[in-house]
Amino acid sequence: MSEQNREELSFEDAITELESVVEKLEQGDVPLEEAISMFQQGMNLSKLCHDKLTVVEKQLEQILTEDGQLEEASFQEDQAE
Repeated sequence: MSEQNREELSFEDAITELESVVEKLEQGDVPLEEAISMFQQGMNLSKLCHDKLTVVEKQLEQILTEDGQLEEASFQEDQAE
């Protein structure tokens, strides 16, 4: 799969593909050269998922911020009441 196509994968599709790669590698029936290639593919998928999660995390931080500052929720106060 080309780098451009990989970037177009949704998070869910990337996770599914990563799970498939891991499952095949765990079976242990893969020749060494293919296993190395699959491992690299898995690492790339893992990085893609991490990058997508980082983007979402930043978007959530922007939603939760006011004047550039995160609003801190005081759970201790809520629990004391």
